[in-house]
Amino acid sequence: MVSYIVIAVVIILVVLVLTLVSISKGYDYKHTVDPMPDEKDEASVYEQKDRTS
Repeated sequence: MVSYIVIAVVIILVVLVLTLVSISKGYDYKHTVDPMPDEKDEASVYEQKDRTS
């Protein structure tokens, strides 16, 4: 009976460690954002949309 408890505690600890590692990797991920388009570039995009519709 004690062996089942020990096995259960080991499994719980392994799951806890894996959870903490995956959370840590998620926070370490560096997100990138595309730069804002210039005003003239933005205007040309809208002009192209007007021409196609």
